[in-house]
Amino acid sequence: MEHTTTRPRKPVQPLRALRGIRALLRDPDDTARVFDVIDALSGNSGERLFQRFRHSPTGARILSERRDLLRILDDREPLWALPAGSLGGAYAEFATREQISGQGLADASAATRSDDLGVERRLFGDRLRDMHDLWHVVTGYGRDLVGEAALLAFSFAQTRNRGIGFIVAVAWLKAGGDGGATRRVIVDGWRRGRRAAWLPGADWEALLTQPLGAAREQLNLGPPPNYAALRSAGAPSPA
Repeated sequence: MEHTTTRPRKPVQPLRALRGIRALLRDPDDTARVFDVIDALSGNSGERLFQRFRHSPTGARILSERRDLLRILDDREPLWALPAGSLGGAYAEFATREQISGQGLADASAATRSDDLGVERRLFGDRLRDMHDLWHVVTGYGRDLVGEAALLAFSFAQTRNRGIGFIVAVAWLKAGGDGGATRRVIVDGWRRGRRAAWLPGADWEALLTQPLGAAREQLNLGPPPNYAALRSAGAPSPA
């Protein structure tokens, strides 16, 4: 096993984050900017998450098996072949409807991907990125503006990444024109993230084969939320 002692603290870059959030406000569909803001303010959160993951039984097994979640998620035929109602089938439907792929998310994050992480840290970082759209499916938050903000609030509760928290705070401040409905959805996302099991450490390969309801129960997510979706002007229409 590779050397996995704690790495030096990563510096925080607030000016870079401000430039990124301004660009994201101009174009909320610019996924690459989301990764840029998160990376600028993440500090040592990624290392902290990695250490928690590798010290868990499931995480240690995933690292030793060198699993590749992206390959599984983008190989759609086996997912379509899973029983009706499974998480894997629901993910395949979601990705097809939204015209997305795991590789597309990986490409959007490429500019912030470090080259000196080592095999295990890179595997965990990639896995954390690749499970984002699985989180959409199991939580029930869509890829609309409200759903993304709520899922980021959920993610902040799960990861304590200040970059994610900064984006959530900006989204919350901007969401004041609908009587507080969007703000309530965002706050509820944070509360659900605090109550839920720790999703970064979940065995997603095993969960894919389970009924969606059973996966939600295992992860302590509760029923999916009911909210009014809001698509940005530049977002593609679901297929």
